[in-house]
Amino acid sequence: MPIESALVILIPEVEVLVESFRNRYDPSAALGVPAHVTVLYPFKPPSELTPDVITTLTEMFSRVSSFDAHFTSRNFFLPNILYLAPEPDAPFRRLTEIVSERFPENPPYGGEFKEIIPHLTVAQADDSLRLGLIATEFDHQAKSFLPINSLVREVALLDNESGRWQVRKKFDLGNL
Repeated sequence: MPIESALVILIPEVEVLVESFRNRYDPSAALGVPAHVTVLYPFKPPSELTPDVITTLTEMFSRVSSFDAHFTSRNFFLPNILYLAPEPDAPFRRLTEIVSERFPENPPYGGEFKEIIPHLTVAQADDSLRLGLIATEFDHQAKSFLPINSLVREVALLDNESGRWQVRKKFDLGNL
């Protein structure tokens, strides 16, 4: 496993719904990654997270206002990912753009995707048929939980330097 870091927005409010699915169907959960919406992955190797980088991130995020997010529906990246879609998604996109502009050497998802779609991964599967079965189970459980609301107040810097993903630092967003 490469030693990496990531900037994410932790969404603890959704754990009550997604934890059992993520534990069974999302390999990142087993590595310590909590429910989140990614801002930028991969970010810098932990050895490059210098005091200057931390100061830059602190200043950048403090200029972005906290915001409300709602999780009301799920969607797919076919053939293999089930996710919750945050609404609105524009503030999440904006955070990714801000960090990407400042650190162009670290494009979102390593530059693998043209369009960045903010999402909270619920499950991954080998094929779309299996994913459909997981989605049916998820839909049944989600009826009593959705919508889930979250006030986004901070961005977390995670790294896997210890062999498991853990929070290295949290950056406060500005006030509403």
